[in-house]
Amino acid sequence: MTDRRGPEECMSEKPFLFDRSGRRYPLAEPRWRGDDGSPLMMSELPGIRPEQIDRTERSHWRYRAALPQRFQREISLGEGATPLLTVGTSLGDLRVKAEWFNPTGSFKDRGMSILISTLAAHGIEEFLEDSSGNGGSSAAAYAAAAGMRANILVPRGTSAAKQQQSLLFGATVEEFDGTRTETAAEAERRAADIFYASHNWHPAFLQGVKLMSYEIWEDLGFVAPDNVVVPAGAGSNVLGLSLGFGELLRAGCIERMPRIFAAQPANCAPLVDAFDQGALGVDIARQDRWSPTIAEGASIGAPVRDREVLAAIRTCGGGMNAVAEDAIVDALRMLLTRGLYTEPTGALGFAAALHHLGTGLIDQGETTVVVLTGSGLKASQAMSQLLGAR
Repeated sequence: MTDRRGPEECMSEKPFLFDRSGRRYPLAEPRWRGDDGSPLMMSELPGIRPEQIDRTERSHWRYRAALPQRFQREISLGEGATPLLTVGTSLGDLRVKAEWFNPTGSFKDRGMSILISTLAAHGIEEFLEDSSGNGGSSAAAYAAAAGMRANILVPRGTSAAKQQQSLLFGATVEEFDGTRTETAAEAERRAADIFYASHNWHPAFLQGVKLMSYEIWEDLGFVAPDNVVVPAGAGSNVLGLSLGFGELLRAGCIERMPRIFAAQPANCAPLVDAFDQGALGVDIARQDRWSPTIAEGASIGAPVRDREVLAAIRTCGGGMNAVAEDAIVDALRMLLTRGLYTEPTGALGFAAALHHLGTGLIDQGETTVVVLTGSGLKASQAMSQLLGAR
């Protein structure tokens, strides 16, 4: 059953999903995309205030009141509650959110906790996920915690450490002989035979990522930062942060939205390309211009939610930029001198923040948070090759 009323009409009603055509879908219906083939988004939620935080909970489930539904069974491994650290640079201080403190070593655990809790509520026992690494290992871990069977499809050349993590959690892992984009297309084809629990498609994933906004807000003494800088492949960090800070704004808990800045590797920057051209979405026909990048977590030539990501960046007054491979390596080296061992994809966002400080786009006196998405331990071979370790 669908309904064509727009999301703005229903703030006082029960939360629902909607696709790009405006059709509405109930949360109780297990689906990963709309009837029109477009990605699903959640209707606007009111947000929560400090007194609604469950201070007895030492995970991001302390913000469960901000979720669109309650779960009889919360699938959690203690995700969230990651530190917000201060990193000094010659251009000014940056605050970094060290997301490798999550259970499987990346921010993906936030979204996967809510996604797998949702699948469990729907009675789903087996699913398919496609990933370049972190999403797959996270899906495998939470599937194990929930007693589900996970099937992970990864592009050829995906980090062996990330694949091993998924295998050890009991998932079935298959390498697909194609790019990250081609692997996603293959997974969509297989969705006819198995439930497709893609973290890039399923709207519940974004509900977990958005809780990082609440955590940053609480970390800063219930104040929003001026800017947040994130690496972007499919853009779930952009959308999650946009959703969370948008809810806090509606709840009257912050005075304005932070500017969100997304960074992509210059070798694979379809969102930046579209942003610079003022386009509403990514030009899929230009996919063949992209090449491999050390920031494999951001190597997505055809992001599913391109329109939504671009709109979110523009609405908050943020920006996007493409970062060269050598600048990513330089950022990695700088972080290592501060004792921070992030993967190349995490350093991508840090490199972008340094660029924005250098050009004055971000002021030194502003509070800027950079999301370091995952651990360098997840890409140990690549790190050794890049940095000349012996």
